[in-house]
Amino acid sequence: MRRSYKLMLLFIAVLILSIPALAESSYTVNITADKFLGNYLVNQSGFALYYFSNDGSASGSSTCYDDCATKWPPFYAETLILPDNLRTVDFAAITRTDGSKQTTFKGWPLYLYSKDQAPGDIFGNGREDNLWHVIDPQEQPQLF
Repeated sequence: MRRSYKLMLLFIAVLILSIPALAESSYTVNITADKFLGNYLVNQSGFALYYFSNDGSASGSSTCYDDCATKWPPFYAETLILPDNLRTVDFAAITRTDGSKQTTFKGWPLYLYSKDQAPGDIFGNGREDNLWHVIDPQEQPQLF
């Protein structure tokens, strides 16, 4: 077989194998799993999304500002692209008191954790007196 033909076949094989990965990474919010925590939401880069228990008493508003928002950056996606196992109606956007936008899930404002350095890190879960948690899309608590 000619070398150029082999290279073309190799290129096509790599392209075909990468299509599912490209489609998966196009979601702005997705679900992943941890063997101890179960399913939880992640952003388009695979970083865990968290909720802050103190936001529950604020009826869907964020209570995390200043130093808190530096440590726990608010997550916002202008356009949501979701897999079939997540429902668009469960997501919304709020305007924070500083004028920025933040995405919510079932009324809970979503955050990232600044110390999560790689996709799959969940170092924020249970932090600060157990007030921060990853979001299990099936078991998310109701707002107060």
